[in-house]
Amino acid sequence: MTVKPTAFPQDVRDHPWWRRGIVYQVYPWSFQDSNGDGMGDLPGILARLDHLERLGIDAVWLSPVYPSPMKDFGYDISDYCGVDPRFGTLADLDRLIAELHGRGMKLIMDFVPNHTSDQHPWFEESASSRTNPKADWYIWHDPAPDGGPPNNWRSMFGGIGWEWCEARGQYYYHAFLKEQCDLNWRNPAVVAAMHDMLRFWLARGVDGFRVDVIWHLLKDPGFRDNPPNPDWTPDEPEVRHILQIMTCDQPGILDLVKGFRKVLDEFPDKVLIGELYLSVERLCAYYGDALDGAHLPFNFHLLMDPWTAETVGGLIRDYEAALPPGAWPNWVLGNHDNGRVASRFGAPQARVAAMFLLTARGTPTIFQGDEIGLANGVIPPDRVRDPQEKNEPGLPGHNRDIARTPMQWDAGPKAGFTTGEPWLPLVPGHKVCNVAAQEADPGSMLNLHRRLIALRRSHPALAVGDVRVLAARGDLLAYERRAGDEAFVVVLNLGHGPIEAEIAEAVGGRIVISCKGGRKGESVGSRLLLDGDDGVIVARP
Repeated sequence: MTVKPTAFPQDVRDHPWWRRGIVYQVYPWSFQDSNGDGMGDLPGILARLDHLERLGIDAVWLSPVYPSPMKDFGYDISDYCGVDPRFGTLADLDRLIAELHGRGMKLIMDFVPNHTSDQHPWFEESASSRTNPKADWYIWHDPAPDGGPPNNWRSMFGGIGWEWCEARGQYYYHAFLKEQCDLNWRNPAVVAAMHDMLRFWLARGVDGFRVDVIWHLLKDPGFRDNPPNPDWTPDEPEVRHILQIMTCDQPGILDLVKGFRKVLDEFPDKVLIGELYLSVERLCAYYGDALDGAHLPFNFHLLMDPWTAETVGGLIRDYEAALPPGAWPNWVLGNHDNGRVASRFGAPQARVAAMFLLTARGTPTIFQGDEIGLANGVIPPDRVRDPQEKNEPGLPGHNRDIARTPMQWDAGPKAGFTTGEPWLPLVPGHKVCNVAAQEADPGSMLNLHRRLIALRRSHPALAVGDVRVLAARGDLLAYERRAGDEAFVVVLNLGHGPIEAEIAEAVGGRIVISCKGGRKGESVGSRLLLDGDDGVIVARP
């Protein structure tokens, strides 16, 4: 029997769902296989919705399930208005939308507008000649005087970013694989066609979109070279040898974001999320001056910045100061492109990170498997699937497969994910690290997530309240969340050794949750002792 999540109080329900709620990313290749072919699918996701409902999440962000040759696992789309047979059918996706809505949850689709597959009909037509109706739908350019590529623009996956097309006698630009051809977003016909694609899905009941590499959409119209990066070191990917000034975050890009927002605003209660690996100041620009851009430009700094109290405390302050008036923040700890939290921070500290994510001011995003503390996969050379790793092997943290391994549901031979051979290997130790084992353990990572989410949903201060940093020194991070007369103090030890904290705002309060358990109801005096890799939430008197 499904356990219903804690209901939001009325004053929290008055806020938009994407402000008060929690987003959970499903990577469809790896969530649940229903037919034994070793890769996940839509019927598999439908079969596991009880887990998501019991966890207490509010929206599923679904990575791409569109028809695709799968050169980049669905991010090379050949039809924006369908479902790849590997994952199921359009009817399966309609059922997923209906079932999520019936359980009080939303569906956010991935929108991949920067590029299409080279097998998309648009590109096949565009590549056929210089005079066809879609000739200007992609980024084409004549060769340099020596016959080589037009400039030094690189691919994010290694190598030069230009590919020769014999039929046109020109090069086309690809920011990623050569099979992922960049669209020309300066062409109004491209903009109109993509807006219609958004409307197709919104009319089917999709609740919003996460926009892939949104800061890549416009390139320098003069095709100028990117300048060299003076800080590049040989242990970094080759693409970072140059600064992506002419190919990313270009002037005018916010107009495109505002265009997406206008389409979403034609439908009630939708959300626009943007993928942005940018500074705090630059990502905040994507909200728009009048909050007419993205509702939630992704904040990935917990993926990029050091996990130290001083850094995280400073980030909270800087982020809050940079937000446009009325804008709502968000936090991300893990996703399908980065190593797992439990491996980046260590398993004990991952519990502290979860407490931060689920008590921070702003919408949290949880990547599938992080709720059970899933670690990085171990991928033998003959099992590597990631094209980025194949193009630039050996760079630290460069293999995205390590975060994309199958979800681990039970202690069975295939972890309950499939009856066949998993498309990527299971993480070692799956007989211990799985949902079923953690269900039975009150102190598990899974049950810590459930308690944190239930507490967040029950209290306006944690769901939608303000934040104030109280301490960020050494290994100690403390902050207050407040809404009206309700307040909580969150005290976190980001180190491995014990610390003693003096947090005046916590004195007289009572601990409601601790990372390690066993302290519920404890009264807080003038000094608060924390073990290494621990954290507490204190209800203020």
